[in-house]
Amino acid sequence: MRATGQTLVFDADDTLWENNVLFERVIADFMEWLAHPTLDHSAIRTMFNDIEAANTVTHGYGSRVFLRSLGECFARLQERPATEAERREIDALAVALVEHRVELVPGVASTLAELGTRHELLLLTKGAADEQQNKVHVSGLGHHFRSIHIVAEKNVETYRRLVRNESLRPSETWMIGNSPKSDINPARAAGLNAVLVPNDNTWILEHDDVDPDDAGVLRLERFAELLDHF
Repeated sequence: MRATGQTLVFDADDTLWENNVLFERVIADFMEWLAHPTLDHSAIRTMFNDIEAANTVTHGYGSRVFLRSLGECFARLQERPATEAERREIDALAVALVEHRVELVPGVASTLAELGTRHELLLLTKGAADEQQNKVHVSGLGHHFRSIHIVAEKNVETYRRLVRNESLRPSETWMIGNSPKSDINPARAAGLNAVLVPNDNTWILEHDDVDPDDAGVLRLERFAELLDHF
């Protein structure tokens, strides 16, 4: 049976539109361009992951931080900073990110349109505010949401603050996203229900375990399957 009159809070990146796959394409192109003489792609990727993890803690998320990580990875591998010409080449690899192109996940637009006829929809996304706002604008999805929240991080307090600010009833509120670390586990810890819609390209830094026995987590395979439950 469908739940009715619920509040559905949606993640954006890799839930409504593809995101990490764009970054993965850039990383693959970066490693091919780099053509390091001794290290294989696996070793370079491990180094890059470590650099990126440290930078997200210090500088947050978004394409600017990603480009910073590429530059630092280059400098560490080459044992020197990138020249201005090399910097331009790295930036050119990431043109799709810099231009904030958006590729909607199949079925998202029509699913949101129907869900909006019987539920309240909110958007909760993390990252650089200007980049995320631009993605919302380019996606053409913003009108589906009663309110849009762009935050620096998604943790338990983020969800508790959302509940307070929007006067939500946690038992009737569902966080919908692809990330166990940012969308599912902290939402559950704040007392919300959650819907996990996996994305094969979910960022490695968003991986986490989800309690398989948690009845408050609905697991789906495709975004459009939300219509079977809400």
